[in-house]
Amino acid sequence: MQVSPSGQQKIGKRKEKWTLDLSMRRGEQRNDLPSPPGYLTEKLPAAEVAAANEGSHLDLVDKRSWDIALAPIKGLPMNIFIMYMAGNTISIFPIMMVGMMFFRPIQALMGIRATTRMLERSKQYILQTLVYFLGNCLALGLAVYKCNSMGLLPTYTSDWLAFADPVQSMEHVGGGFTL
Repeated sequence: MQVSPSGQQKIGKRKEKWTLDLSMRRGEQRNDLPSPPGYLTEKLPAAEVAAANEGSHLDLVDKRSWDIALAPIKGLPMNIFIMYMAGNTISIFPIMMVGMMFFRPIQALMGIRATTRMLERSKQYILQTLVYFLGNCLALGLAVYKCNSMGLLPTYTSDWLAFADPVQSMEHVGGGFTL
């Protein structure tokens, strides 16, 4: 098939100036180009293909399982930066940040059963589950530390004075002249 500059097909032997023929004739082969790297002309046996696919599948499952298990730990540097940027003042933005730092790890720990179902196919299931649990506990500890640095945790005795018994005085002084 020949295409002219106007887009119309030309039938016949005459070629226009801007004609491009991309079709190959029957029986023609182009052997002047080398095969791409990694190209094999012969077929692989089915057993080799199945073994290679199974090995690569297990490697992918392990890699994905470790990505899931390490996700809470990978989020810690970002949380530290957000804590630094929020500051120690009591206002709406830092309170929202601390609330989210509490909520996300608690939500992840509540849904740990669903997460561990995804990790069950891995060979290192128990270790990955432990790493996931410890990463969420570290994130929760970071949120508690931020609450303490903001003064939201009752850590001093003066924070509990409402529950303390009043001090009984041993002596009473009364009277006297005013000058």
